[in-house]
Amino acid sequence: MAEAADFQGMHPSPARRWLRRTGALLAGAPLLAGLVQLPATSVQAVGRTSAPAASGSSTVAVSVDSLTPAVPTDGDTLTVSGTVTNNSKQAVTDAQVDLRVGPELTTRSGIEDAAKRTGYQEGADGRAVGGKYVEKFAKLSPGVSERFSISVPVDDLDLGGDGVYQFAVSLFGKTAAQQWNQPLGIQRTFLPWQTDEADTRTKTTVLWPLVSTTHMTAQTGANESQTRVFRDNDLAAELAPGGRLQQLLTLGKDLDVTWVIDPDLLASAAAMAGGYRVQNENGTTTAGTRADQELARKWLAELQDAVADNEVVALPFADPDLASLAHNGTNVTGSLTHLKEATDVADDTVESILHVTPSTDFAWPVDGAVDPSIVKVATSAGADKLIARSDSLEETDGLTYTPSAARPIGGGTTAVVADARLSTAFRGDMTKASASTLAVQGFLAQSLALNLQTDKQRSIVVAPQRMLSAPQARALAEAVKALQEGGWSQFQDLTSTATGKPDPGATTKVRAASAYPAALRKQELRQPAFQQIAATQDKLDRFQVILSDKSRVVTPFGRAMNREMSTSWRGRGAEATEYRDGVERYLDSLADQVTLIEKSATKLSGRSATIPVTVQNNLVQGVDKLVLRLTSTSPRRLKIGGYTYEEQPVTVSGGHSQTVKFTTSAEANGQAEVIAQLYTEDGQKYGEPVKFDVKVTEFTATVMLVIGGGFLLLVLAGFRMYTQRKRAAAREAEDSGPDAADGIADGPENPAGPDDRPTEESGTGPRADDPEQPSDPAPDTPAESPDPSGTGERVDR
Repeated sequence: MAEAADFQGMHPSPARRWLRRTGALLAGAPLLAGLVQLPATSVQAVGRTSAPAASGSSTVAVSVDSLTPAVPTDGDTLTVSGTVTNNSKQAVTDAQVDLRVGPELTTRSGIEDAAKRTGYQEGADGRAVGGKYVEKFAKLSPGVSERFSISVPVDDLDLGGDGVYQFAVSLFGKTAAQQWNQPLGIQRTFLPWQTDEADTRTKTTVLWPLVSTTHMTAQTGANESQTRVFRDNDLAAELAPGGRLQQLLTLGKDLDVTWVIDPDLLASAAAMAGGYRVQNENGTTTAGTRADQELARKWLAELQDAVADNEVVALPFADPDLASLAHNGTNVTGSLTHLKEATDVADDTVESILHVTPSTDFAWPVDGAVDPSIVKVATSAGADKLIARSDSLEETDGLTYTPSAARPIGGGTTAVVADARLSTAFRGDMTKASASTLAVQGFLAQSLALNLQTDKQRSIVVAPQRMLSAPQARALAEAVKALQEGGWSQFQDLTSTATGKPDPGATTKVRAASAYPAALRKQELRQPAFQQIAATQDKLDRFQVILSDKSRVVTPFGRAMNREMSTSWRGRGAEATEYRDGVERYLDSLADQVTLIEKSATKLSGRSATIPVTVQNNLVQGVDKLVLRLTSTSPRRLKIGGYTYEEQPVTVSGGHSQTVKFTTSAEANGQAEVIAQLYTEDGQKYGEPVKFDVKVTEFTATVMLVIGGGFLLLVLAGFRMYTQRKRAAAREAEDSGPDAADGIADGPENPAGPDDRPTEESGTGPRADDPEQPSDPAPDTPAESPDPSGTGERVDR
C-alpha cells in the first residue's frame, strides 16, 4: 500500500511492473516462511481479526486521570486527560490516542461486565471519534509516560437518547517487531448522558460516616478535671489540615448527606480540646500540645456548623461490633448490657457536643452484612432500624429493577437496604487519579442505569465503608456532587427513606448465618475477648462499691469497655488484646491503692491487749463501705474481741490511712496466726489478706494462780511468826509475877532476857548482838481480845 501511494499518478511500463512484482515476491518469501511457523494466535493478531483480547493491546498502559464534566449535557465540551506509558522493552512509533464511544449499556450488570473486560475488542469498543480529536506521539520510549488531553464538543460524540454509554481512550501505533498500525492500549470508562431532567427521579440517601479508631484509654489524671490519657496522638494527625477527618469534614459540609457519627470520636475530640496527655512507651505520659488542642476545638466548631441543618445518626458509643457480639459474645454475661449502655449514652454525647438531637434508632453492622443473629442483637439495645446491604438479602421474585431500600423483616424491625454496587464503588486504593476517575464514572453510570430501570420512584441508600480514607472520601464527594447536579436523582435523609413505603415485590428474608461472609467472620472478636471484658466488669463492680465518688471511675471504665468491643479492632487483633489488657491492668492498679499495711510478728503479754491494723488509701477520693475483719486461726490460744474474729467498718479519706484497733485476749501460751482481710459491705473480699503471727508469752489463769499461791505462803508464814511471839510473851509474863506484869504496862523498861528477844525475821527488836536499849517499845501487836469486835472495826486476819 505504501508503494502504491508512492507511485500514485505514474504509469510504469509493463516490464517495470513485472520486475516490481517479482522483487516483491522474492522479498516477501522469507516473511511468509516466518509466518508459517508463528502460533495461531500470532497469525490472528497479524490479521487483526476479532478476539477476546487482541494481541499487544496491553503494550501501552492508558490512564484516564480526568473526565470533565462527569455528566455532560447538550452544549458541553468534554475534556479527557491522562497519561500513556510504554510498558514494553521496545519503542512505540506513530502512536495516536483516540476517543471511542461504545454502545449504550442498558443494564447494571452490563456496566459491570464492561468494566471487567481487558484488552481491545474490535466492534465492542465502539467507533473512534477521530478527526481532530486525537493526540499523536511520534515515539513512546520504553518505560516513559506521556500526558495527553483531548477536548471534544459533546455534540460531536453523536450520543443517542438518555442512558449510559461505554466510553474509552485507546492508543494505536507500531512497534519495531510489528510495523503496522495496531491497538496497543485501551482504558474503558462510562459516560452518563442525561439531556433533560428525568420525569421520575430516584430519592438517594448518602451516608457520610465520621468514625475513627480507638484513641482514649480508661486512665484519667488525678486532678479535678480528670485529664484524659490517650493511647497515641494519631487523632491530632487526623484533625490537622490534610488529615483524614479534617478532609471528611471539609468535603461533607458542602454535600447533601446524612452524617453517621461515632459519639466516641466526638468525646475524644472534646477531651483533646480540653487538655490531654499521651502515653509513652516507657509507661509515662506527656501533655498534649496547645496546638493540638486548638486543632480539636476548631474541628468541633466546624462540625457543629456543618451538621446544623442536616440529619445526624448517632451510632452506639464506640461503634460496637454487632456481628462479633452476635456470633461470639451473647453467651458471655454482660455483653449485651454493654451494648445497651453504649446506645443509651450516644444521644447525650452527641447533643452535648454538637448541640443537635441525633437519631439513635439505627444499627449498622460491618459492611451491612446481616444474618438472623445479628438482627436479634442489633435490636436488643433498642434500635428498630437496621442498615443492611443488598448482597445480604437475595431477591427471589425475579424483579427487573432495584427495589426501594425499606424492607420490613419482622418483629417490628425495618431493614434499610443499601445498594451494594453503589456502596462498594469506592473501595480500594483511590490515591491515583485514574482509579478515582473510573470509580466516579462507574458510580454515576450505575445510578443513572438504576433510575432508567422503571418509571416507578424508589428510595436508594449509599452506605460506603465506615472508615473512609481521605482519597476515598474525595472520590465519593466528587460523585455525590455530580449526582446532585444530574437530572435523575434527589437527596433524601435516612429517616425518610426508612419510613418510606416498602416495595411489595422486594424480598424481606435475611440470609442464613451460613451465608455470612467468611472474610468478615475471620476479623471478628472472639469469645475470649468478651470473657475478658466480663472479668474486667466484675472487678469494676467490686471496686466501685467502696468509692465515695463512683463516677470518677465507673464512667471512664464503662466507656473503655465499650471501646473494647469496637468495630475498629477488625483486622487488628493484637492491638485489641493489648488495649483490653491495658484497661484491666489500670483497674487493678487503682484497686491496689486501697490496701492493708503489712505487719510483722507481734508479742502479746498479759491478760489482754490491742492489735492495730492500718488501711492505706492512695486514691484521690475517699473510700467507705469497707469492713476490716481480723481472724484468729487458733481461737483456743488467742481470741479476737472474745470470739474467733471481729469486724469493724472502715472509712478512709483520699491520700490518707486509718488504723483500726482490735481487742485480743490470751487463752494459752504459744504462737497464733492472725489474718486481716478487707471486705465490702456485701461480704465480698477486697484485696489480698495480711497474715502475721502473735506470740503469747503470759496468760491469765496460770499467772494469777502462781502469784496468788506465793502471796498465800507469805501470809501463812507471817501469821505463824506472830502467834509464836505472842505465846512467848505470855510465858514471860507468867514467870515474872504481878510486879513484872505491872512493870510491863506502867513501869520503866524491863529489858528482855536473852531467851525472850524478838527474832531477826520479825524486824521489830534489836539484833542479838546489839546492846540493850532502854527505850525499845512494847510489842506492836497487843494480845488478842476474846470479846467480839465492835461495829466498823477492821479485823486483820
